[in-house]
Amino acid sequence: MRKRRKFYPGALALAALTAVAFAGIGEAWSYFTTYAEAAGGYTIQLGDRTEITEEFTDWTKHVVIENVESSEPVYIRARAFCGSQYTLVYSGEGWTQGSDGYYYYGNIVNGGASTGRLDIRIENIPADPEEMERFNVVVIYESTPVKYHEDGSPYTVEETDWSELLDTGSTVSGGTEGGGQA
Repeated sequence: MRKRRKFYPGALALAALTAVAFAGIGEAWSYFTTYAEAAGGYTIQLGDRTEITEEFTDWTKHVVIENVESSEPVYIRARAFCGSQYTLVYSGEGWTQGSDGYYYYGNIVNGGASTGRLDIRIENIPADPEEMERFNVVVIYESTPVKYHEDGSPYTVEETDWSELLDTGSTVSGGTEGGGQA
């Protein structure tokens, strides 16, 4: 006669539960034991960069924007702001006014090159500058990468999409206080 073994259903459930628990332990164990270490370093430059240079003479700001050596070719636009009692008059070879108030430099500015000079003259200055209140002239500028048509010709500055900006910047040059200059 054969001996019959007694079967416990709870044991089977316990074995199944244990198997399921151990099946996922490999991923969890690797998550908690992963360790990485690095030594040394390397300096990287994220993105392209432009730099603005300003000079001020005879109530006129002279602005030149340079695309640094390692940057890709870009188009550049600029705009200035000041107090409402003063008027700004722009001039400069290669610069044209857009419908949005920006002045656009029409030529491609390669890495290491600069824009032509943009002159921003401040008008409505009182006869006696000592009577002036303190004010600032803020110049903001933006650059965007030059895109190319399928035939390899670059988009013009008018065709350029200015929603993809590489670099934005602004400068505030000192205002006047008792006849100082902007």
